[in-house]
Amino acid sequence: MNRWEPIGVDCEGSTMLAVLHEPDAPQRTGVVIVVGGPQYRVGSHRQFLLLARRLSAAGFPCVRFDYRGMGDSLGPFLGFEHIGADIRATIDALFARAPSVKRVVLWGLCDAASAALMYAPADPRITGLIIANPWVRSPQSEMRARVRHYYLQRLMSASFWKKVLSGRWNVRATAGDLRAMRTVKPESSAPPYVDAMLTGAETFPGRTLLITSGQDLTAAEFLDHVRGSKRWQAVLARSGNKTFHLKEATHTFSAAAWRAIIEDQTIDWVRACNDAS
Repeated sequence: MNRWEPIGVDCEGSTMLAVLHEPDAPQRTGVVIVVGGPQYRVGSHRQFLLLARRLSAAGFPCVRFDYRGMGDSLGPFLGFEHIGADIRATIDALFARAPSVKRVVLWGLCDAASAALMYAPADPRITGLIIANPWVRSPQSEMRARVRHYYLQRLMSASFWKKVLSGRWNVRATAGDLRAMRTVKPESSAPPYVDAMLTGAETFPGRTLLITSGQDLTAAEFLDHVRGSKRWQAVLARSGNKTFHLKEATHTFSAAAWRAIIEDQTIDWVRACNDAS
C-alpha cells in the first residue's frame, strides 16, 4: 500500500509545506513536482496530487511542495526566478526521508518548468527534467502568439463567421486588442530569465522531456521562441531528449483523458531515466 504524509521543509529559516508519496517497493529515482504560480486546490494543484499518486503507484517516491510565500508555505514570496534554494531544500528532504532515492527527476508546469530549467544544472542529483508549457512571457511574445495562434485560427473558424453574420461578434473587444498590439514596442531582448532557461537547458547533462499543449497561449509562445532559436532547436534535438505535443489539451491538461496521457508520458519518462542511470 502506498503511503503519503505532509512534511515541513526548512528553507533559509522559513517552513515550506510538502507532501511525500512513498511506495512500499520504491525505485531508485524520485520525482519532485515543482508547483507553478497561484492556483486554487481543485485546479492544476489537484492534477499534481493525482500525478503524485500515479507515480507512487508505479514505484517512484514523489514529493510536491509549495515554495516560500505560496499556498501553505511561509516566508517571503520571491517569484519563480528565485526558488533554487526552495527546490534544493525539497530534494534534501526527499533524500532524507526516502533513503532508497539516489537520483531525482524534476516535473514543472509553466513558470515552474522555467524554474526547473534554471536550477537543474546546479544539482548533480537531478538526472531528468519534465517541463510542461514553459513560461517565456514578454509583452511582445504574448501579442505575437495571440495574433498567430488565436486570431488566425478564429478567421478559419466557422463559428467565428457565424458570430460575425449574426451580429454577435464583440467588435469592441477585438478593437481593444488591436489597439494594444499597436502600443507594444518592438522586442529588443527577452527577459533575463528566458536566457537563463536556455543556458540551463544547454548545460544540463541529463534527459529532458518537453510537453506542450495545443490549446494554450503559453505553449504557443514557447514554441514560437524555439522556432526562432537555433540554440533551443539544438537542445531539444539532443540525443536522449524528447518532445511530446498534445494538440487538444489546455494549459493544465484539464480533461481526465488529457491528464491520463500526461501521467503515462511522465511515468514512461521517469522509468527511462531510472533505467538509464
